[in-house]
Amino acid sequence: MCLPLVKGPKVMGQLASQLFHGQVCDILSLPQLQCADKRPRVHFKCAICIWNLLLSTLKMRSKELSLSVKQAIIRLKKQNKPIREIARTLGVDKTTVWNILKKKERTGELSNTKRPGRPRKTTVVDDRRILSLVNKTPVTTVGQIKNTLQEVDVCVPKSTIKRRLHQNEYRGFTTRCKPLVSLKNRTARLEFAKQHLTKPSQFWHKILWTDEIKINLYQSDGKRRVWRRKGTAHDPKHTTSSVKHGGGSVMVWACMAANGTGSLVFIDDVTADKSSRMNSEVFRPLLSAHIQSNAAE
Repeated sequence: MCLPLVKGPKVMGQLASQLFHGQVCDILSLPQLQCADKRPRVHFKCAICIWNLLLSTLKMRSKELSLSVKQAIIRLKKQNKPIREIARTLGVDKTTVWNILKKKERTGELSNTKRPGRPRKTTVVDDRRILSLVNKTPVTTVGQIKNTLQEVDVCVPKSTIKRRLHQNEYRGFTTRCKPLVSLKNRTARLEFAKQHLTKPSQFWHKILWTDEIKINLYQSDGKRRVWRRKGTAHDPKHTTSSVKHGGGSVMVWACMAANGTGSLVFIDDVTADKSSRMNSEVFRPLLSAHIQSNAAE
């Protein structure tokens, strides 16, 4: 395959016009242009420009036709128009018209078939392995999943692993904080709920619920998430203020029933050392001192 011999910018423009309007379809059909003295001479800048234009034109010619153009081809064919006239009317190649008519005759479809694109980096088995790792250990990281896949000779980037998880509706979130409940207590709570599931409302009017909780004096010590751009981490809108030693906290005890709430008791007021530590030695005297008075109310 050789570069065409061109005469100058004027000839280059003529050939470019022919390429743009599809009059030159084959690389080998390019004219061997010569100078006026009949001696071949290559103007490399012009030749390279035409060659690049030729390649780009061939790429443009491979673009799929729109559905409206295909429907126009079928409509003109039903009017008994020859293929050459249809191609000239619509400005497309005769081979293209013939292929569209054959496809319509063979499949009855005019829509463009979906291109396969780049093959997937993971197989169905690999996708199931990724989901299995997440289901088994939800706190696992993408890097750990990548290392596990490498052990079975599956090398994929972290972005691919994230994409597979997103396709299966998995998203990354911070964990919710819940009280630690042992298996024994969970079983007991479930049994309690089953036993009292059918109790009438009058039964619950006689129940007094009690609990204790720690209240921070300054702000919550939980994690907060914020949407921000890169480089704005220290913007006042994107930060959480803090004080030394956490700002302090108090432990309180309270109760409630169906007809209202009871008194609020600060734990440091009932302990001998004025601390907020809650244990059985503090809890029993607390119930003895306040449970009966609140139940009477």
